[in-house]
Amino acid sequence: MTDTPQAPATATMSAKTQATPIAIVTGASSGVGLYAAQALVARGWHVVAACRDLAKAHQALQALRVDPAQRTLLPLDLGVQASVRAFTQAFAATGLPLDALVCNAAVYLPRLKAPQRSPEGYEISVATNHLGHFLLAQLLLPALQRPGRRQARLITLGTVTANSEEFGGKVPIPAPADLGDFAGLKAGFLAPVAMIDGKPFKPGKAYKDSKLCNMMMSREFHRRHHASTGIVFSTLYPGCVADTALFRDTPAAFQTIFPWFQKNITKGYVSQTLAGERVAQVVDDAAFTESGVHWSWGNRQRAGRAAFAQPLSTQASSVQRATQLWDLSETLIAPA
Repeated sequence: MTDTPQAPATATMSAKTQATPIAIVTGASSGVGLYAAQALVARGWHVVAACRDLAKAHQALQALRVDPAQRTLLPLDLGVQASVRAFTQAFAATGLPLDALVCNAAVYLPRLKAPQRSPEGYEISVATNHLGHFLLAQLLLPALQRPGRRQARLITLGTVTANSEEFGGKVPIPAPADLGDFAGLKAGFLAPVAMIDGKPFKPGKAYKDSKLCNMMMSREFHRRHHASTGIVFSTLYPGCVADTALFRDTPAAFQTIFPWFQKNITKGYVSQTLAGERVAQVVDDAAFTESGVHWSWGNRQRAGRAAFAQPLSTQASSVQRATQLWDLSETLIAPA
């Protein structure tokens, strides 16, 4: 299913694309990705919603009254590398230019007793959140280098829980994000290996590790490609969106208590609408043209507070470690 207009409207759309900015948003069927799509369309963007479940995405976008003429739906399962490659081919076939790639989708499966694996045999959190987005970004990098258009941006959703410079990144439940010496990746990341550091499987930590990889790779994309392409590479933490579908696999009690706790105790809660608007700001606004930055609005929300550049941990900022992660990850996304 796509929301691409039929032939008469397509011709009109083709003319408009010369001025209309185009963004791909992964995971735009729910949560932050859905509301980011809504916010971008409200700003005049055309959004390509890259989702596993197109029927769900169609219904969700329709419920938010996102103009069908300003959206295109294409299938993408980031946990399946063949799907990532097929998506980039399908996007190229639309003829649309590309001004922004928003790497938002993620899976979080904290109650797994044993690792789920991708078709390639990799632990599913790392396969989806890190390797899928890494492959997608690599394949779409040429499309972001269209001369004569606005400065392109590649924006990735980070998280406080993967940044040990912040309190949330130090919480030892189940363990802080830590990639060790990449022993799991060096071993090929196939069963029985399920963790990047090669240690026993911890599903919550696998999610944190994958998001740490996201932030490291954004910095490495900046280091390798910003000067030559002008593309802006940045990450952001929009605040704690405690009631999204990301938490659908947590216990029911957690899904009730966690939003209450973030709203009333930590004061870190951010609505899906506000989080989506913050993503749109980083994608669209002139204030966010600095590359190699991790944007944040803080852990305790304050009305009217402006975004600021949040320092990342030594682990996330190390050029040597990022280079090593890049090289190891490339071996895991190479065509068979």
